[in-house]
Amino acid sequence: MKVLLLGGTRKRSEDQSPEGPVDTTDSQGDVMAAGEIVFVRLRGEDRWMDRAACRGLTHLFFPLTAERPQARERREALARSICAECSVSSACREFARENHEYGLWGGESEDERHEAGYRLIAPIGIRATAS
Repeated sequence: MKVLLLGGTRKRSEDQSPEGPVDTTDSQGDVMAAGEIVFVRLRGEDRWMDRAACRGLTHLFFPLTAERPQARERREALARSICAECSVSSACREFARENHEYGLWGGESEDERHEAGYRLIAPIGIRATAS
C-alpha cells in the first residue's frame, strides 16, 4: 500500500514496515486532516487477481440492488463453488479482510468476515435470511 498525502509529503524507507507510523504533516509542519490522506494500492500487491477464477464474473460476487434473500443464497452458492476451485482464494480472502471489501471474496461473505473479526468501514446493516 502506498500512502499519499495531498498537499504534503510522505517518505517511507525500504525497510520500514507497512504498518509503521504515517507522517501526517504537510510541508509547513502543520498536521493534515484525515480526509486529506489517500491510499493507493500498488499494482504489485494484486497480481494474484490476474490468476483468479472469478475474472469477468463480478455479477456473481456482488449483490444486485434489492436482491431477495433466496436469490442471494443461490448467487453466493455459485460464487463459492468458483472460489473452491480457485488457486488464489486464500490471497483473495486476506485481501478482502485487510481492505474491508464488500461482496464475496475468497469464498467468504462480508458477514462472515465481520464474524471473524474483520469489520467493514461502513456496515451494510442486518440482512434478511431466506426461510
